[in-house]
Amino acid sequence: MTTIRLKRAYDEPDTDDGLRVLVERLWPRGLSKERAAVDLWLKDIAPSTELRKWFNHDPDKWNEFQKKYRAELRDNKDAVEQLREQCGGKPVTLVYAAHDEQHNSALVVKEFLEHAHH
Repeated sequence: MTTIRLKRAYDEPDTDDGLRVLVERLWPRGLSKERAAVDLWLKDIAPSTELRKWFNHDPDKWNEFQKKYRAELRDNKDAVEQLREQCGGKPVTLVYAAHDEQHNSALVVKEFLEHAHH
């Protein structure tokens, strides 16, 4: 089982991060490519623009957001498969832009990958 970590895009990259995958549709504001040190930018795995705008980082919508986003991920087999292949036993860090470490889409992706073994 691949170790999947989460890290904010604005936190210092670390050698322990392994493969750094940005799971945002939009590039994090004010972040240089060098500082981001992202190996793969997987835009397609991010929540749809509609879902992101609806959620708007509102913790009250968190449970509903997770349900809706998981449904999107289930329909988004190509992006999920691409990420799964990249994981291939190596440590992976999902890089996200949100300030809220308890309520963000990267958490949903991590849980989805960890629990979606067939």
